[in-house]
Amino acid sequence: MVTEEAIYEQLKDVLDPEIQIDVVNLGMIYGVKIEEEKVTVRMTLTTMGCPAMEELQGDVVRKVKELGVPEVEIDLTFDPPWNKDMMSDEAKTVMRYLF
Repeated sequence: MVTEEAIYEQLKDVLDPEIQIDVVNLGMIYGVKIEEEKVTVRMTLTTMGCPAMEELQGDVVRKVKELGVPEVEIDLTFDPPWNKDMMSDEAKTVMRYLF
């Protein structure tokens, strides 16, 4: 059985294509629900009209499936809306240097 920790580690390989910081450190992953044959990833995007939405969701599904999970579902939400305070300290430091 896959663990929540393993899923979060795997998702650190999913980078936002515009700023090249992973979705975990950006604070875009709100949680995971592990069932017997399925994992649901509750996530958000940095903006509602994010042009990379399909790419990010596809990458999340692919990375979780690499752990042997047969079915991965994305629960996309904007509640609460993403903001910069959701980022890890590491991501905030990187953002200060980039922007």
